[in-house]
Amino acid sequence: MAQNVLILGIGNVLWADEGFGVRCVETLAQNWAFDDNVKLLDGGTQGLYLLPFLEEAGILLVFDAIDYGLAPGTMKVVEGDEVPAFMGAKKMSLHQTGFQDVIATATLMGYCPETLILIGCQPVELEDYGGGLRDIVAARIEPAIAIALKKLADLGIHAKPGKGDDRLLADAAIMRGAYEEGRPSEDAACRTGDDRFFPAAE
Repeated sequence: MAQNVLILGIGNVLWADEGFGVRCVETLAQNWAFDDNVKLLDGGTQGLYLLPFLEEAGILLVFDAIDYGLAPGTMKVVEGDEVPAFMGAKKMSLHQTGFQDVIATATLMGYCPETLILIGCQPVELEDYGGGLRDIVAARIEPAIAIALKKLADLGIHAKPGKGDDRLLADAAIMRGAYEEGRPSEDAACRTGDDRFFPAAE
């Protein structure tokens, strides 16, 4: 019987390059189809709510923005026991703390996936609420997917070109295309708050 596989994108798409992992799994679902034993999931910042999905999986592949201390846009693949250490070595945001806790809890409960693969990209910018992926990070989506497909193929998990199962992804309104197309101009955008609630100038 084939092992269950969870392909997970984590991060917050509202904070610029933090959305890298989520955008990877979205793009994967748009272009590649897997057998029924493979689930694609936008894990967002759900933390411990992801535990039931890990319980079902024998193989876990994660896409994420990771601060490896490398040049922006650099990708790095980490596997096995090193994954939890990298997820918590230099936390960039709350979701990384949460996911490290997920793995630790799953391990304590005896159902952490046997095979762990983390495909990470060094971010350029995180402190930009409402911002999109920076160009150098967006350009790493396809290479990250190519690495994932190769790693999975080595494990006997093969994808076919075509639309995949996107039922566990985010609402279409915040998919990358809709999110970027709906972005206001720099002049119209306000990143400091809602100007309806600013005190009137004296």
